[in-house]
Amino acid sequence: MKKNIWLWTSILILGSCAAPEINQINLVLDWSINTNHTGAFVAQDLGYFQKEGLHVQILTPPETGAVGALLSEKAQFIYSYQEEVTLSGASGQDVIALAAVLQNNTSGFASPVGKNILRPKDFEGKVYGGWGSPMEEAVLKALMETDGGDFSKLKMVNMGSMDYFAAVKSSVDFAWIFEGWTGVEAKLRGENLNYIDLGKSDPQLNYYTPVIATRGKWSKENPEIAKKFLRALSKGYEYASQNPQLSAAILLKATPELSPELVKASQDFLSPRYKSENSPWGTMSLDRWTGFTTWLTTRNLLETPKDPSLLFTNEYLP
Repeated sequence: MKKNIWLWTSILILGSCAAPEINQINLVLDWSINTNHTGAFVAQDLGYFQKEGLHVQILTPPETGAVGALLSEKAQFIYSYQEEVTLSGASGQDVIALAAVLQNNTSGFASPVGKNILRPKDFEGKVYGGWGSPMEEAVLKALMETDGGDFSKLKMVNMGSMDYFAAVKSSVDFAWIFEGWTGVEAKLRGENLNYIDLGKSDPQLNYYTPVIATRGKWSKENPEIAKKFLRALSKGYEYASQNPQLSAAILLKATPELSPELVKASQDFLSPRYKSENSPWGTMSLDRWTGFTTWLTTRNLLETPKDPSLLFTNEYLP
């Protein structure tokens, strides 16, 4: 699974519970439907949104991306990433994170074992397939230089929407994946990968990905709707954390084109990771947001960084 942009489509799943007062809500995903999104589909299927008086449409993003949909007021909530929210804030965009979907960064760099990429220094002389973000270059450069590698010896190409497994067999040596999806799929395929865990490689890179975000102005004007939405969504993720196979079945019901084997295995991987033992689902820490902003600033990726405390809030979580 790659961080790419998919065409604007709509998936509307109606629950059986009616509510006396209905608020229309559009929730835009970050990319194609996967187990990062399970909690939203559970909340929809089990009527948690409807019980809060919310009529929620779950949408995949337009060509301008989820943030583009948010800022053009075509969506009230989106799935995003801490890095995207941080960069949006630095450019003056009104985007604020409301909840962390996962408590730790489960992404990293994966390569077939035959490529002999065991550490960042091994990126030298290799071809990286990505999606053309400045963030990729910064992360790769930092990891390589910290490990004594020469970043100039790495070739970077844009894979677009190309499948990871097809790409590493034809045109690239490694790519940035989510362990809970592509990593799980590799195991199901019997394909051995070397994996460099980004969240464990540097504490400041253990940022929140994905997150639920909205416009700061909208949330201040509609605090009760934000609270209702997050109350329902948190119930969806609490259910998914405790019932991986039942929640996988709900996701498959909404998206039958997905591989049942992959969805069930991925859900087993992600369900324990939606929340930590010491905090409820969604909670975020200022230290994590400050650390990542500092990481970006010291690498000259943020000329005018926004105060990290203004990039997120826990106040709407139940």
